[in-house]
Order: sequence, then structure tokens, then C-alpha cells
Amino acid sequence: MTVVESASPLRIAILGAFPFPLDLGSQIYVRDQVRALTRAGASTTLLCYGTGNGASTDDIAINRVPHALSARKLRSGPSLGKPIADAALIGTFIAAHRRHRFDIALAHNVEAGLAALAARPLTGVPVVYVAHTLLGEELPHWGPAALDRTLAATGRAFGRLLARRCDGVLALCEAAAARFRNSARGPVAMIPPGLDPTPAPDADQRSHACKRFGLSPGRFAIYSGNLDRYQDLDLLGEAAARIPEFDVVVATHGEDSSVHPALRTVRVADHAEMRSLIAAAGVAVLPRRTPGGFPIKLLGYMEAAAPIVAIEGVAEGLIHDESAWLLPRAVCSEALADGIRRLLMDPERARRVGEAARRQLEAVHGWHSITERTLTLLECVRDRSAAAV
Repeated sequence: MTVVESASPLRIAILGAFPFPLDLGSQIYVRDQVRALTRAGASTTLLCYGTGNGASTDDIAINRVPHALSARKLRSGPSLGKPIADAALIGTFIAAHRRHRFDIALAHNVEAGLAALAARPLTGVPVVYVAHTLLGEELPHWGPAALDRTLAATGRAFGRLLARRCDGVLALCEAAAARFRNSARGPVAMIPPGLDPTPAPDADQRSHACKRFGLSPGRFAIYSGNLDRYQDLDLLGEAAARIPEFDVVVATHGEDSSVHPALRTVRVADHAEMRSLIAAAGVAVLPRRTPGGFPIKLLGYMEAAAPIVAIEGVAEGLIHDESAWLLPRAVCSEALADGIRRLLMDPERARRVGEAARRQLEAVHGWHSITERTLTLLECVRDRSAAAV
């Protein structure tokens, strides 16, 4: 469906309960979403915590919470400092609305959704909750194992609350959309994140990145991104211990920290070096077993035409032995090691799988069509909310 531009642009508040910019999945997704909506003619304002250390975003209008309350150094997941930063985000949103008179708010993740809802009685701005994950699946990873069932139930309750209170839901995968449709009061749309491919790193860039870390192009497997518990890096480490003939590399932008001893953890200088390492790898691995979202790193793997080894239900849209090597959610380390080894030892199959993943990216994840669908959802929610007044 083609979006017809209105006489005045849609004024969108985009709330993110995180520092920005950072070269992490959520921030990359929000950055690219803001730019795509702006290109489509919308008026966008990002509201977030403090300043991160990512690439320049001077083209994005940003309102940040006061520096002392910014939670700049907080890592992802629950923490004692988050409620203070979230309260400041509410105040920042209310103050920004007085200046911009927003038509709608896109609230990324649970804390931002709760902040937008808390402000709604004063702003009257309808809220679309952007569900990056299913909290009932992810929250147990942030607490002790003895509380797994309690945390899962708490996460599911928060998810239902947001679906019932928000005016619409944007889910990144069909599994999440199906869950929210059971309780949402407004429209639910499954709209995956986008990535418009750029030219691949050339041979010199790939060689230079490998040389810096002592790697042989095509002879190693890579995981890229954060080291949080829900990424299941212990499983990857156990798999790596079964294939000592290959390097299994964890490439991260953050500070190095202790991971499984069978994994090589490297800290990349910037996003360009990360792209070069992914393009040089023989296999790109996504060991995460938690469903309900769409890992942004997966788009980077697809852009590089990297042969992907991942878990069913997490790599949505990819097909086993066609555009990825998919394993069941109950996968053991032996099966994961076998999948990595299989592709590393079979370059022709790896090339075929990687090229199919790249075609899937080009067919499904272009920002132009994703932005049209997003604007259609936002305008539907805005119109429904106006009619209900």
C-alpha cells in the first residue's frame, strides 16, 4: 500500500530508553527507522537517555534527559538506575510535546512504552509500542535461575499490560505479533527491521581486519554484538570447544569481558571493522534461543551474504539449508558445532546459503516498503484515537 502524503507531516515522537547513539542492535534499528521516516516526509524527534559513543547522528533531532539522570553508563537489562532515568524520560517527553505537538509516539521496548503511557494523560498522544522482544522469554535471563518461572510470569504480565493499554503494537516478528493479538486493544502489525545494503568491504579491508586479530579469512566463525546472557554465548562456547580446529570469534564494540574460554573475544574499533570481519568469516553464528524479536545483527549477516547458523524461531524468514543452517530451540552444543563445521568444510554450500540470505534481505527488509507499512500503522492508530475522543 502506498502512503499518500498529507498536507502537514505526521509529527512522531520516538522514545528509546537507552543512551544514543551506540553501535548496538536497538540503537541501530531506531537510528535507521528515524532516518527512513524522515525521508518519507514525517517530522521525527527522538527522546532518549544520554549520549552514547556511536557514529555521528547530527541529522537526527534528539531531546535527551538531563545529563545527571541520563543512565548513560547503564548496560541493558533491569538496574536500580533505570527508574530514575525513565522518570526523567517522561518529563522530557511532556516538555517536548509542548513544543512539537506530537501526533503519535513510537515507544521502543518496555521502559519507553511505560514512559509514554505515563505521559499520555497529560499529552493525549496515542502510543504505539514497538516490541523488540517478548519480555516473558527474555526477563528470566536477567535474574537467578531459581526465579525463572516468576520472572517469566512477570514479563508476560507486562507484555499483556502494554498491549492492552497502548493504542497499537509494532512487533518485529510473527511470533510476537501472534502473542500480542490475543490481548491488544488496538492494531497489531508485524513489521521487521530494515537494512538497505551498502557495498561490501573489499578484499583489502577484510584482509586488514583479519590480520589485526590473527585470523584466516574464511576459516573462522563469528558472533557479533553484545555479551548479554540472553545471547546464549555459553552454548556457543561449548560448541567451539568441540571444533578446536577452527576459531570461533566473538566480536563486540563493548569492553571485553569473561566469556567461555573456547571463544576468542575481540573488540572492534568501529562498525566498519565489524562489517569487514563478518564479510571475511566463513560462518556467522546466532546462538540465541530466545524467540520473540528480530536480532539486528542478523541483518548484518545477511548483508554480508554470510552463511548463517541460527536457531529456528529466532531467524525468522530464513529456511533451513536454503538461506541458513537452522537448528531446533532445544539444540545441544554438539549439534551447533556440527552446523558450524558443516558450513566451514563445504564452501560451495556456504556460498549458496549466504547468497540466498542476501536475496532475502533485499526482498523483505528494504526500508522503503517497511516505512510505508509503518506509516500506515501510525496513521491508522492516530485516526482511531481521534475518532474515539
